[in-house]
Amino acid sequence: MVFRPFWNVPVSIQRAELVPEIERDRSYLLKNHYEVVTPQDVVVTNGIVDDATLADLHSGRARIRQTPGPANALGLVKFVFPNDYDVYLHGTPATELFSKSRRDFSHGCIRVEKPEELAGWALRGEPNWTPEHIHDAMHGPVTLQVTLREPIPVLIVYATAVALDGGEVRFFDDIYGEDARLEALLAK
Repeated sequence: MVFRPFWNVPVSIQRAELVPEIERDRSYLLKNHYEVVTPQDVVVTNGIVDDATLADLHSGRARIRQTPGPANALGLVKFVFPNDYDVYLHGTPATELFSKSRRDFSHGCIRVEKPEELAGWALRGEPNWTPEHIHDAMHGPVTLQVTLREPIPVLIVYATAVALDGGEVRFFDDIYGEDARLEALLAK
């Protein structure tokens, strides 16, 4: 897990969402706690974006990351696990989204409603990681990566239909378009 993570914005999001915002307002990065970095993580700017930097963002020669802190889209902790999709669990500053009945507001990662409690559970076998230490790491001044001694299995299930105990079946929107692919495979 990473306390106080940077959010390295995927190039697809950078090009489709953030670059247009920067084109409308050259101080967008400064206002939203982003910085432009080279592939080697050297900060190019965390303020006004000039034309050359904008061209580098368009081309992918530079990338955007959001600095750690309470405004970071990942919140104050992210939980990393191996997968082919660059998906992880993370906190969020947008806690109001947990009161919504529909929860697919992200680009694929999974927001955690109580990240401090999940960190405590994940570190429960580590005597040095008290609730106070976890809180301090989340609210401290530095980014800190912690590798668990024992991996925790993670299983993520995507389903568009669920059968309840009483026999009732509930259907959900197929936000990833998997049902059409399944239907095509079954038709063969």
